[in-house]
This record gives sequence, structure tokens and C-alpha cells, in this order.
Amino acid sequence: MDIAYWIAAGPLALFYLYAGTLKVIRTPERLRPMMAWVDRVPLPALRALGAVEVLGATGLVLPPLTGVAVPLAAAAATGLVLLQAGAIAVHLTGGDRRIALNAGLVTGAAATLWLAAGL
Repeated sequence: MDIAYWIAAGPLALFYLYAGTLKVIRTPERLRPMMAWVDRVPLPALRALGAVEVLGATGLVLPPLTGVAVPLAAAAATGLVLLQAGAIAVHLTGGDRRIALNAGLVTGAAATLWLAAGL
């Protein structure tokens, strides 16, 4: 079960670490080509979303890796599922129907949550 968890959580954590870091450090102008919705969100909310993604990635990796507070991995995966559910809603309400990446991320986070429950 540990190997399956790392196969699911590793790439997911890398993605959220990358995407979250971009949201924290880049300007909205530099994010616009990748994220069309960036103009509809205030800058502090964008930075907060990035911080939540970085914290979620950290929560997927550090607790199981160190063996300290392992249930936090399941909490992080739950948070990422909820984050992507909100992202799908933002895309759909803005008229953007390109939610395949979000659907894949919510599926990956749900699988990670299921695997984290067995840690």
C-alpha cells in the first residue's frame, strides 16, 4: 500500500508544488497565458490559492515520509479534492469548459485520499 500511495501522491505533490509556487511568485500578467481565470480573482486570493496548493503538496509528502502525524496526509488529500471541486466550479461559471485537467487532479487527489486512509 505504501508503494501505491507514493505512486499516486508523488506526482500530485510535484504538480501542486509547481503550480502553487507559480501562483505565489508570478504576476497575473505572467500567469494569464496558462490560467485564463486569473483576471477574475483578486491578487490576494490568487496568492492564497498558491499557498494552499504548496501546503497541500507538503501535507501529502512530509507526514508519511517522517512518520509524524500521518493522518495529515489524508487531510491534505481531502483539501486538494475540495480545492479542485472549487476550481471546476470557477471554470464552469466563467464559461470555460476546459476542465479535463481539473477532473484528472480531483481523481488523483481522491485516489491519494483513499490510499492515505490505509497508511
